[in-house]
Amino acid sequence: MTNVTQILASIEQGDPQAAEELLPLVYQELRQLAAAKMARENPGHTLQPTALVHEAWIRLSREEHEWQNRKHFFSAAAEAMRRILVEQARRKQRAKRGGGERPVDIHSLDLATESDDDTLLRVNEALEGLAQEDPIKAELVKLRYFVGLRIPDAAEALGISPTTAKRHWNYARAWLADALSEGK
Repeated sequence: MTNVTQILASIEQGDPQAAEELLPLVYQELRQLAAAKMARENPGHTLQPTALVHEAWIRLSREEHEWQNRKHFFSAAAEAMRRILVEQARRKQRAKRGGGERPVDIHSLDLATESDDDTLLRVNEALEGLAQEDPIKAELVKLRYFVGLRIPDAAEALGISPTTAKRHWNYARAWLADALSEGK
């Protein structure tokens, strides 16, 4: 059992000290993931990695959660970061771009890559469809695309083998490519 999992278990048991121990432990890892994602964003992006982590942490702390383990916590963090980025992209698109769409290169979905707001919104919409069909594959995409985890790390977070994660990733990329090409 990892430190994060132990602390999450302590939080669930009502230990007030455990919550204070969790933030420093996960903050650096979340900050590194957010920094990796933001380093690939277009120049002039207004959201900084620290702000992304802080906003995600605020959202996670406001909601009632019963985190069962490290995987569950980081999945919730990935979802919070995804929602923040999507909301920001929607605001920017509404204000500046008039809702126009551009083609998405599915090969750019390999990791948390540089993406514009239109691409982010289209991927998010397709990802919601994938989540209805296969939630595990959708979670894998969230962890890789929005958080920037590598296959082994995402596999560990999801509790699946790296081989299964690769197979799921290939399927999800093909599924998203098909969904994105239909939405042109």
